[in-house]
Parts: sequence; structure tokens; C-alpha cells
Amino acid sequence: MEQEKPPIGWMSLRELAQRTGCPARTIRFYIARGLLPGPIKAGRDAKYGPEHERRIREIRRLQARGLTLAEIAFRLGEHSPSDTALSATLWWRIEVAPDLVVHLRHDMPPWRRHLIDHWLKQLQRLLQNPQEPSHKESNHEQV
Repeated sequence: MEQEKPPIGWMSLRELAQRTGCPARTIRFYIARGLLPGPIKAGRDAKYGPEHERRIREIRRLQARGLTLAEIAFRLGEHSPSDTALSATLWWRIEVAPDLVVHLRHDMPPWRRHLIDHWLKQLQRLLQNPQEPSHKESNHEQV
């Protein structure tokens, strides 16, 4: 009995990972999260198509822009607005000064959180030691 061959353009998980630069483990995670459809055939002979490749590239592009996986799923149409309206979102509450609080989503990428923390510390220092900025340094208008 001859084994059925997948259509031209279909690739193994390893080939898909190489073509997209996305680790196989991450591809499996995207499938588990519902961001990516499963392969056309399960198991060792699993095959993925051009749509899988396109979708992974889109997910990676949106992640690079700082979107969370939940936001990406919503943009890709995997969840309706009513699904997200009922889901809870965890937030970090950071008190920068007694009169200034900043809220950050807990699931943001670590590199983005690190960058925001850096600038919040700078802001905190400026607010603790207010000095009259020179005209060149001040680019904002007095409110």
C-alpha cells in the first residue's frame, strides 16, 4: 500500500521552524494556544502548509510591535470581542510618586517591561529632585 503524499508546498515541523526562524517548541505552543491551526496530519508525519508559515510570520511581526498573545489572537480573529470582555486581565500597579500611578499589563514581553521600568525610574528620580530644566531640555508646554 503506497503512502499518501501531502500536497506540494507542505513541510515538516523542522522545515517550518527553519523557514520561519521560529523554534518548533514555540510553533507547538502557538497551536496549543489556538493562534495557529494544527498540522494536516498528526504525529511523526505531521505536515504544515504555506498558511502556517504566513501565520507564524504575522504572529512574530505583531509580537515585535509589543502586542501580547491575547491581543494577537484577537487581531487574528481567534476570539470575539464578547470572549475578551468577560476575561480577566491582570495589571501591575506602579506608584511612581504619591500623585502618579502607572498601570501595566502583566503579560507584556519582558524586554518591554524592562524598558518601561528603566524610564519609570528616571521619571521617579526627576520627580523626587525637581530641578528647573533649561529651556533647551524642556520640550513640553506648561499646562
